[in-house]
Amino acid sequence: MSLTYSPISTDWPCQVKTPGNRDWERSAAKWLRELVPTRYASYPLLIRQPVLLARHAQIQLQQEIRVVRTALHSARAELPALGMPESVIEHTIKLYAAELTQLNHIARGVRVITQALVESHGARQGH
Repeated sequence: MSLTYSPISTDWPCQVKTPGNRDWERSAAKWLRELVPTRYASYPLLIRQPVLLARHAQIQLQQEIRVVRTALHSARAELPALGMPESVIEHTIKLYAAELTQLNHIARGVRVITQALVESHGARQGH
């Protein structure tokens, strides 16, 4: 089986074996399950279909990114009214900014994993 996709990229998660390695799809599914709420990670359909699991992880991350962006952009306006001192507000903004960076990195990882899973399944099915 020859894959045209090369996962050698800074976005490829270090916890996931690269295509061509034994059990790479299992390592991808394990990583993806950690990104979705526990109840979704236990559904047999998502366990058997890693592409569906990857799709759900992408949607989940998109929502998390929206939530963090909202929290970041509203922090300076809303936190003073909640009695937060300036130092706490500054730390909160830094926390949200760091989390946004991390979530975007994970989202890029999910995209490259999804692409590799789709190509792997297509290669096996002769597409």
